[in-house]
Amino acid sequence: MKIAFLINNAYGIGGTIRATANLSRAFATRHEVEVVSVHRVKDEPAIPLDERVALSSLIDMREDAPTYEGGHPLREQPCTMFPDTGAAANSARLPYSALQDERIGAWLRDTDADVVIATRPDLNGYLARDGQPRYLRVGQEHLSLDAHNPTLRGHQNRAVAGLDAFVTVSEADAAQYRAALPDVGARILCVPNSVPVPEVEPSDRTSNVIVAAGRLVSVKRYDRLIDAFAKVADAHPEWSLRIYGRGPDKPALRARINELGLYQRVLLMGPASPIETEWAKGAIAAVSSDMESFGMTIVEAMHCGVPVVATDCPHGPAEIIDHDVNSVLVPLDSGVDGYATALDRLMGDATLRSGLGEGARRRAATFAPDAIARRYETLFEELSAARRPAKGSLWKRLRNALPAASAASRTAAPAEPAEPEPPRPTAHARATADGAVTVTFDPATLPEGQLDFLARLRRDSKGRELRLPVQEVATANGRAFQVTADPAEHQLAEGRWDCYVVRRGTKDKRIRLVVTLAEQARRVGRPPLTAHGHVVSWLPYATTDGFLALRAWQRPAHAEITALVQDDDAATVTARLLTGGATVALTDAARVVAVSRHDTTHDLTVPVTRRAADQGGTSFTFTLPYAEALALRVDEHDLWDLRLHPGGATDGPVPIGRIGGDIVDRKKADTVPAVHLTHPERGRTRTKPFFTVNNDLALSLRDDDDNAGDE
Repeated sequence: MKIAFLINNAYGIGGTIRATANLSRAFATRHEVEVVSVHRVKDEPAIPLDERVALSSLIDMREDAPTYEGGHPLREQPCTMFPDTGAAANSARLPYSALQDERIGAWLRDTDADVVIATRPDLNGYLARDGQPRYLRVGQEHLSLDAHNPTLRGHQNRAVAGLDAFVTVSEADAAQYRAALPDVGARILCVPNSVPVPEVEPSDRTSNVIVAAGRLVSVKRYDRLIDAFAKVADAHPEWSLRIYGRGPDKPALRARINELGLYQRVLLMGPASPIETEWAKGAIAAVSSDMESFGMTIVEAMHCGVPVVATDCPHGPAEIIDHDVNSVLVPLDSGVDGYATALDRLMGDATLRSGLGEGARRRAATFAPDAIARRYETLFEELSAARRPAKGSLWKRLRNALPAASAASRTAAPAEPAEPEPPRPTAHARATADGAVTVTFDPATLPEGQLDFLARLRRDSKGRELRLPVQEVATANGRAFQVTADPAEHQLAEGRWDCYVVRRGTKDKRIRLVVTLAEQARRVGRPPLTAHGHVVSWLPYATTDGFLALRAWQRPAHAEITALVQDDDAATVTARLLTGGATVALTDAARVVAVSRHDTTHDLTVPVTRRAADQGGTSFTFTLPYAEALALRVDEHDLWDLRLHPGGATDGPVPIGRIGGDIVDRKKADTVPAVHLTHPERGRTRTKPFFTVNNDLALSLRDDDDNAGDE
């Protein structure tokens, strides 16, 4: 049987895309599967599909592609599908037009699929209007009836009548739709989203980090979460909150965080894919929504062993969570206070977190993709049997006639078969608590023969590299091909290292490693290491194009920031001086120099106050007076890099920053609010400390611009 999914944009990272990727992968074990993306916005999807699933698109919106259709004349003509309230009216990035009408309609008329599954209201409308009776037409509701405005709700409700089935992701929502549409012939039922067990190491729930993830939109009520955290923050000074995602509410959330003075404890991390590596960093997961149609994030966090504090909102959380068995439900009408009380309870009770986390993993296992796929298969069989009861169901005939299709069988064979390209080698990297990085390879993707793992320092004129033999080792799941780079044994110069495999003992062409997961959870909250006479920190990460890289810091001495507080006229920084064995110590002559990127005559020097020795270093504090920096302004954008001078005659300048922990790039997430000052000549000046691309602290004063973002 051929099953086709029709989706708006398969190249993003949203919940509908993840659900489609999971379900299509489960179907592909028994069926021919295609995902049809109305739009193509990237070369490759951010959430990879199973290699057995065919991916195609109807409209190319890649501006740098020769097939770009952003200027197609039909885009100037109106869309006819829900034009007043659907994607035609509300999608600024990918608005629907007559071009979508033409392409979607043509595909629905010509497809050879046996089942077509549409994944959003507009597409359900197209499927009802342009779909063909020769295949089963199944609409999905990934939100809920109440989530749509009344006009769109009416449009989709009328479209349901033209479908064979309409599937919601919660039982409560299915019941609401059945009550609203009592005379519709379409089968209305609930089949929850599938969520696979991730390959990440489960959380040990000791990180003191609360994690939330999703679109930054009003219904998610991250404002409630932030306000609740603020109420209990003083009682739990070691805890922090991380919110992952993008969306229109980001400026308002940032403003609220700054207003509460929580900018060093509540981080807006931006989008992350895959998200499982970030759930595993949490001790608590937070879902603070006013409405959740299913709550995929809840199951994702549970899979990672993280207990969830969720509002008991319509409709999804209560269908997933058993209160105080595998997570916690907070009455929606208890507001910020009720949510804060629930957070406080879990933050203060490690035993409770552990018990709920283990229960969460057991509950999440019931949403395995294969089990959900079989529920859909039962639906398809029942629908086809109802169509042709006398001849036996379409489902049974097709299932018996068609074996599971391979990827090769779904494309027309060329006249002369081409040699298939070998798969790119893939790897799963994990940072360990002691600072090492273990890389595990997928043996099915590796070239034949004995191999070396090769890491090369990017843009290095010396061509420095680390080469280690890939070895077959015993693991808890059998045997695997692995390599471990350990700071205690190996050295990586500071910078970014790209990762490859190469045949052992040769200078053959390097093959770059595609990363499936890059785990940093075991480094959360941990300070840098000392090794080989240096302060060291290593983290694996995925590059923007999906390859494995290592971020390494290696310094004779380093000042690790532990606190950064800003007021209207200064920033006060507390840091800890760490040394790799060199005799560097703070003296009475210690000072911090803000080194101007303009020239040394604009440097700013401030005194240092020594504090107690703790955790292997000496703590100190300094204050940056903004008035003095303002007096040194000369450019549109003035920048200073902060360096500690310990005071010894031979001590060189020491970088000040945050290289410990698990965050590869702090620049956009670890921020402080800007202060607005007035320069006598340049006028209004936007002033703030910020972290550079090296995670070092710098100071920025720039001409104020309403469009200026974080440094």
